[in-house]
Amino acid sequence: MSKIEVDAIDKQSGSTLTLGGSGTAVTLACGATQTGFGRTGTVDWQTTPKTGDFTAVNGEGYFVNTTSGAIIMTMPSGSAGAIVSIQDYNKTFDTNNLTVTPASGEKINGGSADGILVISTEGQGLTFIYVDSTVGWKTVHE
Repeated sequence: MSKIEVDAIDKQSGSTLTLGGSGTAVTLACGATQTGFGRTGTVDWQTTPKTGDFTAVNGEGYFVNTTSGAIIMTMPSGSAGAIVSIQDYNKTFDTNNLTVTPASGEKINGGSADGILVISTEGQGLTFIYVDSTVGWKTVHE
């Protein structure tokens, strides 16, 4: 068992131990759990362009290549703070659209449940953040 220096502990309440302060990096051991960190609002970009229909994954960004035809992207099931980004890979969304479909019963930009979003602007890039069941997936960058 390793030791923790006492000045690194901010407070302890029940089974929750708060380490470090603002601006302090904390490394968690394998198997440890955390709360309160949240996402930074960034995605991990997948560098192999998508050339066919696919289901997005929370925390990922995609270059979508519609040169050969229209593509459907299905959003993952939403949970508050989930994030997905897309970017028109070869500036062909105006010729062959990207259709974004929410998971069953969910919304995009507060529209109707199961309503789709068709992206047809050349070179378009969007980031989607899941807000709640009222708004669903909200576009925050265009």
